[in-house]
Amino acid sequence: MNATKGIVFNIQNFSVHDGNGIRTLVFLKGCPLRCFWCSNPESQLRQPEMGFNPDRCLGTDKCTRCIRKCPNDAISQTDDNLIMMNPDKCQHCFTCADNCAAGALNVYGKEMTVDEVIEEVEKESLFYARSGGGMTLSGGEATAQPEFGIALLKEARRRRIHTAMESCACVKWEVFREFCANLDQLMVDLKAFDEDLHKKGTGVGNQLIKENILRAIEEFPNLSILVRTPVIPGFNDNAEELRKIIGFLPVRPNVRYEMLPYHRMGQPKYAYLGREFPMGKAEISEEFMRSVKPMEIMANERFGKAK
Repeated sequence: MNATKGIVFNIQNFSVHDGNGIRTLVFLKGCPLRCFWCSNPESQLRQPEMGFNPDRCLGTDKCTRCIRKCPNDAISQTDDNLIMMNPDKCQHCFTCADNCAAGALNVYGKEMTVDEVIEEVEKESLFYARSGGGMTLSGGEATAQPEFGIALLKEARRRRIHTAMESCACVKWEVFREFCANLDQLMVDLKAFDEDLHKKGTGVGNQLIKENILRAIEEFPNLSILVRTPVIPGFNDNAEELRKIIGFLPVRPNVRYEMLPYHRMGQPKYAYLGREFPMGKAEISEEFMRSVKPMEIMANERFGKAK
């Protein structure tokens, strides 16, 4: 039995975009970066947090269960028959969410043991066997919960489940190295080559990230490594910055590169958390993505010819 515990905010089945084959994604809470375009804002903090979707609320003219059940009188009624929380009174007991029949109140983050997570992952084992898939750790940032994340990978491998991880690589090398040692596939983001630009967009510099990427490539030649760059309007959407990232990567047969066009799928979550969406109506140009696609193709052709 592995009772090591961590905070998980989602387990998603049947993914085909986050590693080889059909996969189960395990999303862990916590991240050292604060990317202004983050599509999972509920993942940033390590601790569980509350989200409120007003579109699902029945309204206080029909239901006041959350107000009545709150032990701290932290929820009140607004003039338009919705609810309002007082952060000074809220003790994060989440009793209100437990008593919300409509599902308007949701808790992002749940404490789970390694065995509980792997039990969920193994439910799809038939699909892994047929497709070459497995379990992918995501987030947030899996390395932000090192003991839990590494324990998950070890237990998955013990049960012959293919392991992958999506990471920003912003962690001490000793920790990142142990994650890599228990992976079959690594997808790691390099969001900008320029140090100041990276700090402007994510809140942290990228020296450690670049060092970890290079060390992982050199020390784990049999580990499949996909380096990815999310292309963000107003941040790194210029060919020169992308060309620098590609030029930084060593030419090795286990390395691939991918550009990910920006999307706004995470926008509603900001409202649920009571935050303003930083990106507004910004979009990435399809024309720009087409113009830089040859750079990605040529880079992967070069990596593929490496010996």
